[in-house]
Amino acid sequence: MRLHRLCYVTSRASRPLPQRLRRQLRLIIFGVDTPAGRAFDVGLLWAILLSVAVVLLESVPTIQSTYGMPLRIAEWMFTILFTIEYGLRLWIAPRRRAYAISFFGIVDLVAIVPTYLSAIVTGAQSLAAVRALRLVRVFRVLKLVRYLIEAYALTRALKASRPKIVVFLTGVLSVSVIFGTIMYLVEGDEAGFTSIPTSIYWAVVTMTTVGYGDIAPHTPLGQFVALCLMVLGYAIIAVPTGILSAELARAEVPERRARPCPACSRRTLRRRARFCSSCGHRVDPSAIVSRSPAT
Repeated sequence: MRLHRLCYVTSRASRPLPQRLRRQLRLIIFGVDTPAGRAFDVGLLWAILLSVAVVLLESVPTIQSTYGMPLRIAEWMFTILFTIEYGLRLWIAPRRRAYAISFFGIVDLVAIVPTYLSAIVTGAQSLAAVRALRLVRVFRVLKLVRYLIEAYALTRALKASRPKIVVFLTGVLSVSVIFGTIMYLVEGDEAGFTSIPTSIYWAVVTMTTVGYGDIAPHTPLGQFVALCLMVLGYAIIAVPTGILSAELARAEVPERRARPCPACSRRTLRRRARFCSSCGHRVDPSAIVSRSPAT
């Protein structure tokens, strides 16, 4: 046993320094099971919150006029910090390309680009507020697996309902074009319908029941057309809600058929699951007897 442990320590010590360093950094940056990894992620979340607060405060004229330079310096410090972090993530990632094109990889890159872009385009640093998306990591850091499972279910429902939503949006766009053209012919320039695109804008605003009031029909015929569009808008609002609700209900069926875990008693075990997704308890798939929905 001692000989085996000595060989293991010797093999670790014989590794090149960059390889050992990458391994340690990978455990800290990508892992949350170690105290160092958890501390890194918690510190990163605080840095993200502070950087977003700096961006928000910098957009207030009174604060910007008084503390503009300190806020600008703080913004650059956070950007340099996040740039170093992104570079380390690329360096230690087992599959660099997969990380670079992943959701978190793209968000990490977009979070640092606006500040550098502000050196060319004035005001571009305000886009750094996109860093708020990085707060999604809080679910992974705090091990809120339940919320991640629900997020995946919502994503699957959106993907499943995509063809129906595309057809729905195509129909809404067609209705907007038709009613916009009718209002352009009925009302004309006197009522503010100066062009068909402007009339389509009015149709979309009216059909979505927003009603800015910047353009309104004046003739009785135009008001009747607007009335028909408003009623149609109320009917249309319920369509995407029903589509998404049906897909969510369909996605929850496998969850309802899940088996209870012998450790935590939660119905999270699928038919061939080896571990409970709630408590992590190891189970024997052969011991889970599937029952028909009737029982």
